[in-house]
Amino acid sequence: MFLDHLEAKAEMDTSILSPPEERREFSNGDFYSGEVKGLLPHGKGKYSWSDGTVYEGDWDQGKISGKGKLIWSSGAKYEGDFSGGYLHGIGTMTSPDQSVYSGAWRMNVRHGLGRKEYCNSDLYDGSWREGSQEGRGSYSWTNGNRYIGSWKKGKMCGRGVMRWGNGDLFDGFWLNGCRHGSGVYKFADGSLYFGTWSRGVKDGKGIFYPAGSKHPSLKKWCRSLEYDDTGKFVLSRSSSIDVDELRSLSLSTVNRSLSMRTSTSGMSDHPRELTSKSARTLGSGQSEGQDKKNRVAYEREYMQGVLIRESVTTSSVDRSLKIRPPSTLSKQVSARTFLTFLTGEHNYHLMLNLQLGIRYTVGKITPVPRRDVRGSDFGKKARTVMFFPKDGSNFTPPHKSIDFSWKDYCPMVFRNLREMFKLDAAEYMMSICGDDGLTEICSPGKSGSIFYLSHDDRFVIKTLKKSELKVLLRMLPRYYKHVGDHENTLITKFFGVHRITLKWGKKVRFVVMGNMFCTELKIHRRYDLKGSSHGRFTEKIKIQEKTTLKDLDLAYEFHMDKLLREALFKQIYLDCAFLESLQIIDYSLLLGLHFRAPGQLNDILEPPNAMSDQESVSSVDVGVTQELSIPPKGLLLVTHEPNSVSTAPGPHIRGSTLRAFSVGEQEVDLILPGTARLRVQLGVNMPAQAHHKLDEDKEESATIELFEVYDVVVYMGIIDILQEYNTKKKVEHKCKSLQYDPMTISVTEPTIYSKRFVNFLHKVFPEEM
Repeated sequence: MFLDHLEAKAEMDTSILSPPEERREFSNGDFYSGEVKGLLPHGKGKYSWSDGTVYEGDWDQGKISGKGKLIWSSGAKYEGDFSGGYLHGIGTMTSPDQSVYSGAWRMNVRHGLGRKEYCNSDLYDGSWREGSQEGRGSYSWTNGNRYIGSWKKGKMCGRGVMRWGNGDLFDGFWLNGCRHGSGVYKFADGSLYFGTWSRGVKDGKGIFYPAGSKHPSLKKWCRSLEYDDTGKFVLSRSSSIDVDELRSLSLSTVNRSLSMRTSTSGMSDHPRELTSKSARTLGSGQSEGQDKKNRVAYEREYMQGVLIRESVTTSSVDRSLKIRPPSTLSKQVSARTFLTFLTGEHNYHLMLNLQLGIRYTVGKITPVPRRDVRGSDFGKKARTVMFFPKDGSNFTPPHKSIDFSWKDYCPMVFRNLREMFKLDAAEYMMSICGDDGLTEICSPGKSGSIFYLSHDDRFVIKTLKKSELKVLLRMLPRYYKHVGDHENTLITKFFGVHRITLKWGKKVRFVVMGNMFCTELKIHRRYDLKGSSHGRFTEKIKIQEKTTLKDLDLAYEFHMDKLLREALFKQIYLDCAFLESLQIIDYSLLLGLHFRAPGQLNDILEPPNAMSDQESVSSVDVGVTQELSIPPKGLLLVTHEPNSVSTAPGPHIRGSTLRAFSVGEQEVDLILPGTARLRVQLGVNMPAQAHHKLDEDKEESATIELFEVYDVVVYMGIIDILQEYNTKKKVEHKCKSLQYDPMTISVTEPTIYSKRFVNFLHKVFPEEM
């Protein structure tokens, strides 16, 4: 009896410790066998669906969780981690086409680090996000091509290196699967091209070094991208590099003794082919020996993949000319002394304080019901002041910067201006105060001001001198009326004026403005035009891709549609009259040009099917587009269709759609073949033809201007309106510097500046005969 009792107890204990196993068939044809807890699968088990799908593995309270294997009726199978019924964790998926992914999963999608081998034997190894390649990764094609670098939404985007099977290599920036930004292209024969690309084609200035010639070391590029020629590549965040730096490294002295002439009929877009053709034109230059040949380089400029300008120079560096004269250095230092403390950590704190203050200002004023501005809303007394301690207060949040005081000038006025300019308060705040932060940009002028650019390029923030702040506050009532009466005004749009007082007493004043060059098109040239000739040129050695040039540097005149030109000068007259009334005479026209490739090249360019592998990459999964070899066919004006273009107001876009004489005096859009359809407004997306002005008096140059007429898209606005010359001494001094006769100008009659300014613009934009 005792033994029987022990056996019965042992059986009972076993039933408690081990979950019961069941075999259950459901009415819909599904079948389960395995461990259960109550009525739910729990533990190890196998479930077969009526469609043939089978899962075998761990269960938790009726849900697939743990490790297991799932085979679909289509033939696809997954083996790895599950959680709550989802593919979640680490696992391997084999698709019906036999492509295999091994790596991290989140909620049924590839997310994290993983490796995928495609059915055509292509291979991707790197980071994934929400089912697409995103982050750092490597993609290898079966034809021997390989890309290592950054990805976004399944396309090459950011910094990366592409090595083709034939030995060519590109090391630089990408966007949506295309080369976009600065980079270096290394050919298998050893020749190099340093330059910029736009949407897959060369666009902008660059330098080509033939095989065997001396060139700057690639170590700086390789270190910046963590890449070396041994094939090793470290996927890490790294700092950017500007191609313009190469110019100072290798072209500090430009040898202009060589000259060449090239006919357009013999021109090719392929750098090596063009070099061989150009070299034949040098004639006796080849007799100077192999050493001279090894020092030859070619400075080039492309537009949408078409070479438009080339100059022959030397790749040697004359280090004796690198030292600048003391006078130049002293001017540069003195120009920034009042803000020299804004470096390093202080600059970071300043940007953070600016973001905190604007977020506070916009958040406080936006809920206030809109009303018309009153006289009390203007002036120095119309302000709000707030102290931002690091630990926070009842009115301010804690932050990681230093203690500072914030002053916001005329908050109701600028709130109404932002609404007048049709800017959404939330978008304005996110653009400037978002997590992406602000970017400091080089100052284009001599004022010593510091400029910051919002992460989306919509807004420019400029530091002000105390005198400039006074001018702005004094002119604000009339400025408010002027921009309200003239929605097409070209005058700079202001969105806010603020002051930060740091804890040691230093005061920094800011103004927020619209970026006139916020456009999806690349701005190839920038000009600051005053209608003067005295000192209005830029030294050739200082010209870089984004340098703002001056009056004497402008080598074009622009011809545009009759009605577009009439609308332009009508507004220029109105804006100049407004500035005259404020005794301001030192303003400028900021001009930006986007060049289109010359249409007459269609017949001489090689067809797309003749492209070599190094100029194009294609894959279903990578989405790389082929580089175009045939340029767009000019610009096309068509009747405006609101549903076909973006009508959202930008930081510089507020006016009405313009009418064109060539389209029956109707409102028009601009079509750029293969690129975009844009709404034409005053100072924004204005089409024109740029005619190159030939100066026969100048000495022969090594630079070749391959074309005389270009299609351009023009952007413009009137800037520098905060310099007030309201005393006779200041007027006479400024007129002397601009080569005007001070005896013809009085304090109450500053019209001479605007007349000469407008007369100069009439020459820049001549009327059609």
